[in-house]
Amino acid sequence: KLLPWLTTHIIFSSPPVASIASTDMGLLLQDDVFVDFFNIFLSLPIFGQTPLYISGTGRWCLWPELPSHLDASPAALLAWLEKHRLPHFCKSSLCLHLVLCQKLLAFIRSGEAAELLNWQSADQWLLERCISGSQGMQHFCAFLRGTAGEELIDFWLITERLLGLDESDGSQRELFLSLEHRLTATHLREGSSILTFCTTTVGSLPKARHIQSVTTRREILSKMQEQVLFMIQSYWLPKFFVHCKMGMEEEELCRPLLQEYQERLSQAAWQQPPGLSEPLPTMHIKRSQGVPGPYCSQKAKAEVWALVKEGRDSQELKMATFQVKAEKQPGPAGSREELCLDKDAVGSIPQHPQHPALGGRGGAAFPGRPQSSAVQDLENLSKEKMPSGPLPSASLAWLPSLKKPVKTLDFLPWALSAEACAGRPFRDFLQHQNRPMETHLLDLWHDLEEFLPVVLDSNRENSFFLRHLIGEKICKTYLEDSSIEKLPLETRTLVSLWNHLICGEFSPWIFRAQKEICKVLCGLYEEFLAADDRMFLQFVAPGTDVPVAEVPGRAAGRGGHFHLSQRMNQSLQLGQALHGTRSLEEISSKHWQLLAARDLQKGGSIQAEMELLL
Repeated sequence: KLLPWLTTHIIFSSPPVASIASTDMGLLLQDDVFVDFFNIFLSLPIFGQTPLYISGTGRWCLWPELPSHLDASPAALLAWLEKHRLPHFCKSSLCLHLVLCQKLLAFIRSGEAAELLNWQSADQWLLERCISGSQGMQHFCAFLRGTAGEELIDFWLITERLLGLDESDGSQRELFLSLEHRLTATHLREGSSILTFCTTTVGSLPKARHIQSVTTRREILSKMQEQVLFMIQSYWLPKFFVHCKMGMEEEELCRPLLQEYQERLSQAAWQQPPGLSEPLPTMHIKRSQGVPGPYCSQKAKAEVWALVKEGRDSQELKMATFQVKAEKQPGPAGSREELCLDKDAVGSIPQHPQHPALGGRGGAAFPGRPQSSAVQDLENLSKEKMPSGPLPSASLAWLPSLKKPVKTLDFLPWALSAEACAGRPFRDFLQHQNRPMETHLLDLWHDLEEFLPVVLDSNRENSFFLRHLIGEKICKTYLEDSSIEKLPLETRTLVSLWNHLICGEFSPWIFRAQKEICKVLCGLYEEFLAADDRMFLQFVAPGTDVPVAEVPGRAAGRGGHFHLSQRMNQSLQLGQALHGTRSLEEISSKHWQLLAARDLQKGGSIQAEMELLL
């Protein structure tokens, strides 16, 4: 039944457009799914200003807040977002997942899907709730982990990015060739499931890597991508739907959702009544709480990350525990409500032994994790000195004090991890500053970051091919004799990297190299934050001077810093999981709890994560 539908609707359809529907922020923000992905992007800790939009109320929350004597208009904020955030979002992996999510939602809502899969409107409503937003896509990808569907998703995403590039543009050619080489080494190799599926469905499909014409290659890849998308929609989405219904039945918090689903099922022809949609709320910016001093995101960011750093357990580096007094429900003396934040909840430090690729929640390790000797070498190379002893039992008002000021170098690894998910804005800044050596170093940092989850997780799709592909690429691009003299890193570090990466092996020297790179880039990242501040104020408060060295006080309390740090970290986790630099968590009760808590009009994925955390 599928093949005739495929021939009619897919093979002869026009090629997909690898971009979002509009560049008008006002129009884009009317789409709750876009808002969810965009909020994750805006909250990534690479940026200075990290606003959050609540679409249900039309409210923008700025962080850092503007000084009390400044007042920004929503129109100025939207103009700044269009100019200085949206272009980077369109180059990010979050945007690719947004495009895929929208295509899946369009299929779910279509009459063709209802006819082909015998879905009722209630089924479409529930599946839409399950897959909408960044959390929904993360859940879908986690469900596909270890199946043929995982390769389909990966191929679609890489191809979508590749087809959106212009090979004749010198600034895009390197990325184009890199993606094409990756496709050739993985999904287009002999015997791959992608080639097998596409040739079986279409017939004698030429091998894309053997075609010299760029136009013909693009047509073939576009056609293959369409076949893959249809297989995801028509085969894996129904499987995911069954999986979701079974999982929700086991979770008490999902009962209201299932009850509404059953009510909709009982009304076979249920449809949204026409003309009853609520008017859009008036967009506004939350008023400042009276922040004193000049505007400086670098200082505000340092204070937030100081809380994160001091909140880390010094021995196991796996869990930090904040014991919070139950203020509203008095209990027996000494009773506490414990809020446990594991290592994932306090961000990932790439140069630390507990890299996100080393294990998921609960300390689960992957096959291929370095043995104890390698871990010991790693600790000797990159272990940070952390305060020993358990954290004090305290309420949020008594969180650890900021005794030692945090320097930019302390949180730069977190920022760079986020940059990979954010369309590489820091790299663009370095290029505009004509800093080729520093840009080269930043590229090395990110390539090493990409290599880690591949080499440490042997269960990842195409892990064997990818680790050798990325390892050889790093060696040829950065570590050959003609290039190695240009890098301001220790010779011992570079030689040790070559010895391991050329064989596709893990090396603790990766973390040493990343640490050395951060020292070189630290001052330039401070300049990047200062430039971001200046541009933000030029749009929302023209004529305001931005001091680089002078820093303000901060009116927000310790609890406010705690919540901000968690918002950034939850966004970083979601961004890394979708980008591929963090291994996806196994399906657990947490996914169903997040589904029950998620409301795209009330903060979406970020708010659901925060509610579950707190």
